[in-house]
Amino acid sequence: MLLLARLKSGTNQFQTPLKLKFSLVSAAKVSSQCVSSIETDVDIDRITRIINNHPYPDQPLQPALLQNIPPPLLSTSFVENVLGHLFGAHSNGLKALEFFNYSLHHSQLHPSSDAFEKTLHILARMRYFDKAWELMEKISSMHPSLLTLKSMSIMLSKIAKFQSYEDVLVAFEKMETDIFVGRKFGTDEFNVLLRAFCTQRQMKEARSVFIKMHSRFSPNTKTMNILLLGFKEAGDITAAELFYHELARRGFKPNSITYNIRIDAYCKRGCFADGLRLFEEMERAKLLPALQTITTLIHGAGVVRNPIKAQQLFDEIHLRNLLPDTGAYNALMSSLIRSNDVQSAVALMDEMEEKHIKHDHMTYHTMFSGLMRTSGIEGASDLYYKMVDRNFVPKTRTVVMLIKFFCANHQLDLGLHLWGYLVEKGYCPHGHALDLLLTALCSRSRAIEAFECSLQMLERGRDMSEASFRTLETFLLQAGETDKLSKLKQMRQKLHNLLAH
Repeated sequence: MLLLARLKSGTNQFQTPLKLKFSLVSAAKVSSQCVSSIETDVDIDRITRIINNHPYPDQPLQPALLQNIPPPLLSTSFVENVLGHLFGAHSNGLKALEFFNYSLHHSQLHPSSDAFEKTLHILARMRYFDKAWELMEKISSMHPSLLTLKSMSIMLSKIAKFQSYEDVLVAFEKMETDIFVGRKFGTDEFNVLLRAFCTQRQMKEARSVFIKMHSRFSPNTKTMNILLLGFKEAGDITAAELFYHELARRGFKPNSITYNIRIDAYCKRGCFADGLRLFEEMERAKLLPALQTITTLIHGAGVVRNPIKAQQLFDEIHLRNLLPDTGAYNALMSSLIRSNDVQSAVALMDEMEEKHIKHDHMTYHTMFSGLMRTSGIEGASDLYYKMVDRNFVPKTRTVVMLIKFFCANHQLDLGLHLWGYLVEKGYCPHGHALDLLLTALCSRSRAIEAFECSLQMLERGRDMSEASFRTLETFLLQAGETDKLSKLKQMRQKLHNLLAH
């Protein structure tokens, strides 16, 4: 295939996984426990790739799982990690469900809440609500102890996101009567329901639920903080402050979380001075600020382009007997980049490495954003090569940002390399990433490679957008590739038939 040949040529420097390099160089030094850990990581990556690459639904997945996963391998942490990888890889939810069911039937250990919650989250995120309800009913019958507030929150939040207000209330009632059988719903469950609306910034609906149901459930400090957080996420500082002062008049006592929410609301809106004022008020109230509070203020200093204050706040972390973590470094890095001091941000990233503070998805996203703006394709591609060499897989929004940037700068081979890197790692790139890459490839008469990317996505159980399919259809017909077009149509139809059930 042209795509595979193109990816393999000139990219050998990325083929050796970092973990393998480490094991070759340091084999004589690591303990048997470390070797076992590395082997487990390899097994997790291998099984994730097998599941993600499996041509489901054309072929059943269970026989492949039986062939590749002996029951002794199904430890609790192994199952959780594979599901975590499938979640991060945007795998088809039905494949994750197949794996979870396999672990239920073949593991000698009791399943964990974490594994169940990850499976439920993957299904609900893809709007497979019928399958998600079936899973909850199955767990309620077989392992009711796995049902937690977190699983309730996952389901209600996704229903709030994709369905109606009434659907959320019906789902809450169904959980109370049919799923969480024997459990008396109280304030904790009420808070989960409110959070479902607040996380989606649906404050009108959250107010309605609060007014309708607060007499049945006794609101607590957490209830008020959830509602305050909802106003903050909606970007309505005035409503948040009015709500807060109304609560204060009713005798509500704020805690450190309350102050963190209010400080964050002001900082995100560029009202840094007000954030500092609340910070001082918080200290006068004898509420010790946590690292999260300082990190929020560093971000706030960055929003108003005050890198000196950001650095001062960062330096105060040690004076407060706290240790800066990845989030604090990211906040300072963002502040420097907002002030166009990208070189200092690069130095800060190097400092993190020297101090063994891990780079995370936000570290890379922040640095890519700054380098794209100041150093163009050269700076962004240099960091991209380093990221791949470190075996790091970015999150979806960074992937989409990179592919969009590569395509806009006529670097389609880099976009294809990123696509191939993700697929090789067992990830299924997001549909928007395919939309961008496919459009760019077709516009440059590279429809065959666009077809190969589309095929890889469909083979992994994820559909392409209708707009992308129509674009590719036009270019394949122009190229006389009717067989390839027929293959795409057949695969899409099979996928649609599966999801219709």
